Amino acid sequence: MFVWQRPEWPRFCQDTARLAELLADTRHAQGKLFGRMEALGFEMRREATLRILTEDVVKTSEIEGETLAPDHVRSSIANRLGLDAGDLRQAGAS
Repeated sequence: MFVWQRPEWPRFCQDTARLAELLADTRHAQGKLFGRMEALGFEMRREATLRILTEDVVKTSEIEGETLAPDHVRSSIANRLGLDAGDLRQAGAS
């Protein structure tokens, strides 16, 4: 069901106390994740960041009906961030 198909569209109500609790829990979990990533060291953090960004772009494009090659996306992101993409092809290369 799409959000605009819900009967309460567009007049939504939310439980701000519950929402605040969920946001606090999420922020706490995020802090724990950042702490663990800090312990990994620079190279592993860089690789994890590049992998997450690549997956995010590929999955978002799939939602829009477009299929992108993950190795090209990774290379493009690495180039834009000034990172080494490893042994993957450069974006646009065949």
